Amino acid sequence: MTSSTVPGWLSALADRADELHDVFPRRVPPPVGGRRSAVLILFGPSGSGEVDVLLTQRSADLRSHPGQVAFPGGAVDAGDPTPEAAAVREAWEETGLDRDGVDVLGSMPELFLPPSGFVVTPVLAWWSRPSAVGPVDSREVARVVRVPLAELLDPANRFTVQHPNGYAGPGFAAGGLFVWGFTAGLLARVLAEAGLERDWDRSRFEPLPDLVDPTDRSELVSPDTVVPESAPNSSEPA
Repeated sequence: MTSSTVPGWLSALADRADELHDVFPRRVPPPVGGRRSAVLILFGPSGSGEVDVLLTQRSADLRSHPGQVAFPGGAVDAGDPTPEAAAVREAWEETGLDRDGVDVLGSMPELFLPPSGFVVTPVLAWWSRPSAVGPVDSREVARVVRVPLAELLDPANRFTVQHPNGYAGPGFAAGGLFVWGFTAGLLARVLAEAGLERDWDRSRFEPLPDLVDPTDRSELVSPDTVVPESAPNSSEPA
């Protein structure tokens, strides 16, 4: 695989990305309102010729979502012509990547994250010309990691995350990261829709890492989540 070749599975997924309305039926945005944002799901070729995906980890010193693993992304600004442009801009601001090397392939339907009101557009992209990346502002982003796809697909690295309040959702341990919540749910669905998911032990449960405040429900809403009806939910975009 050359650095400019989009894998067939990713190209096929991108071709039908905007048709995946039934993938996240519980996260359909309301008819009006919502705070528009976007996340960049950026796959690329690693130095060994394999495929990886770009993830970030927020600083442990932040009051909001300390240590959270996320796709690069954030709010759509007034100067952003599209959510896709916003996702690439945010990735540049967070990781310092060269935006000219990112090829946007398509966008999935918007996801609503109540009660924060965020309406998130997941943007699929291929890193045709990878560039050096790292935390642009260490006060905000602690780590920038290109996580090998092979590690995410390894059944030994998959589990269900158990929250003290009863939340249960997808989890990954890959690239030295503990991925859960919205990011893990979206990543799990993308891999499944791409036909890459391998059988894994769905009875394996792992607790939240110590870094996560058990009273913080901000990451409880994911595209693939079970939450008690009595639990108030809130989310921030990845």
